[in-house]
Amino acid sequence: MHLATLVHRGRRRLVSRPDADGAWRLAPPSVTLAGVIADGVLPAGDGEPVGTTEPGDGGGPAGGSGGPVLPYRPATLHGIGLNYRDTIAEMGWRTPAEPYLFPKLCSSVIGPGEAIVFDPELTRRVDWETELAVVIGTEARHVTEEDAPRHVFGYTVANDISARDLQESDGQWVRGKGLDTFCPLGPLVVTADAVPDPHALRIRTRVNGELVQDGATADMVFRIPRLIAYLSRFFTLRPGDVVLTGTPAGCGDYMTPPRALRPGDLLESEVEGIGRLVNPVRSAGGADLLRPRQAAGGR
Repeated sequence: MHLATLVHRGRRRLVSRPDADGAWRLAPPSVTLAGVIADGVLPAGDGEPVGTTEPGDGGGPAGGSGGPVLPYRPATLHGIGLNYRDTIAEMGWRTPAEPYLFPKLCSSVIGPGEAIVFDPELTRRVDWETELAVVIGTEARHVTEEDAPRHVFGYTVANDISARDLQESDGQWVRGKGLDTFCPLGPLVVTADAVPDPHALRIRTRVNGELVQDGATADMVFRIPRLIAYLSRFFTLRPGDVVLTGTPAGCGDYMTPPRALRPGDLLESEVEGIGRLVNPVRSAGGADLLRPRQAAGGR
């Protein structure tokens, strides 16, 4: 099932459809996506139809509905670095023996159409990282790899926006990964049963229409069951938590010459079979020119 949140006649409403070709239908007003994830009970899908337009592709569904908004706000986001072989080769780093973990702050989360906003006095090397995001459905603690898939509710699209200069100067990634607006998420959540193989999906990023990332989840070093099992050894994963599974090669800071997001850019983050997330880029300080600098380590 595909699930999204949109504004319908002035109210946030959950909508669902059985597959990518069906009509979107309203869930009861009291039903939210966060509640569905926590309870594990999907909406019946027999509510008022609101059209077939894909959330995020413009126009919005019919019936007085606006475009999609943030599906829900996760309490905890677990970032995974260095999890794509082509990324590691691009950076010239060694393949990690275990998953590389970092926190992504919940205050960094924004929804489709919302602006990625940064202060050029804080960072001038703002980079993109489109990722498949895993939504946890049931509490997981000390689970095995074999048991891990049953703890997955579904999948969405994320972009792990990263300030490379802050990563470089700090030597760790909390500031560089956690600034406000640095985690676009959405535009919908697709339940796990509707994704036959999450390790066979294409990941693409476009900046102002230019394709800059074009990879595949098949290139992951540590697959999703391994990530969930590993995380659950150290942390209790709860319903609604999100695991960001890493990004393929093609980030701007590793280009020659390096590139960075600039105010006025339009960022598109797409995962095959999940959705396309579109976010404009804005400056908090009003600057319209950011000069690229030497590339930094970290991803």
